[in-house]
Amino acid sequence: MRKFINDPVDFVDEMLDGILLAHPGQLACAGNNVRCLIKAGQLQKGKVGLATGGGSGHLPVFLGYVGEGMLDGCSVGGVFQSPSADNMFEVTKAINSGAGVLYIYGNYGGDCMNFEMAAEMADMEDIRIEHVIVTDDVASAPKGKEYKRRGVAGLFYVYKIAGACAAEMAPLNEVKRIAEKVCANVRSMGVALSPCTIPEVGKPTFEIEEGGMEIGMGIHGEPGIRKGPLDTADEIVEEMLRPIIEDLPFKSGDEVSILVNSLGATPKEELYIMYRKAYTILKDEGITICHPYIGEYATSMEMAGASITLLRLDDELKKYLAKPAFTPFFEQKQL
Repeated sequence: MRKFINDPVDFVDEMLDGILLAHPGQLACAGNNVRCLIKAGQLQKGKVGLATGGGSGHLPVFLGYVGEGMLDGCSVGGVFQSPSADNMFEVTKAINSGAGVLYIYGNYGGDCMNFEMAAEMADMEDIRIEHVIVTDDVASAPKGKEYKRRGVAGLFYVYKIAGACAAEMAPLNEVKRIAEKVCANVRSMGVALSPCTIPEVGKPTFEIEEGGMEIGMGIHGEPGIRKGPLDTADEIVEEMLRPIIEDLPFKSGDEVSILVNSLGATPKEELYIMYRKAYTILKDEGITICHPYIGEYATSMEMAGASITLLRLDDELKKYLAKPAFTPFFEQKQL
């Protein structure tokens, strides 16, 4: 294991200490607990609070999107581990300004259970909670069973658009509606080229043969849909993008935003090669790209690989996607 760490047990807390020290004007912690990150500054009275949570090891997801125009708080777990319900509740209390709190999180058993427990605690203090569970990974369950799918890089779009809606002081029901609309129109698939190592474990979490790949693998190393020798970039994009297009389905005349995301070790140069092929495929299908995003948006430690996400847009979603946002890991001016 080759990592810039001290004691592996301290990996998450020391990482969070560093983030807080680097961004004191943007981030703070609730209850003096570094695993309860919130937006710095005074609460905006009457604004719906947006909270997320998840395991460490995926920066910028989850905590990297706490900031202006996006999330208000995030509870942080160990590497690839769900945050505790107590920490989720601590974040909830800190970001509640009287308009209720929307929980946005990926479809993972521990997260679902602990967010439900946090919501029960919040209910006892008369804090209204609504949930939106993101299930954008088409490789993790077949069409018709979307409720079983994992939430992956599509989380970024839900954070961005729901955050813009909440920033306009929309009520909780409306913010939830717009978040669910994003979920209904976003699809993703990933490919892994190498494993990753959890610091406390000290060895790779799974194996991929040298010169191999796994299409459809999840961000924690969950099994994909096909293993094989490494194909060309164009062939990989074709194999990933076709199931995404067919699943919704996306069709001629649609306008989409596309996210080509590195899982940690894949450089932008390779992502742009992938985007080049994705652009051609979508153009040939009569699908127009609006607002492409290319870079690291949802990673898996040092895993080599990438994911592709498509979001079908209409005028309402385009309006919110174009709004400015400012977090430690993501900045966007008005588009």
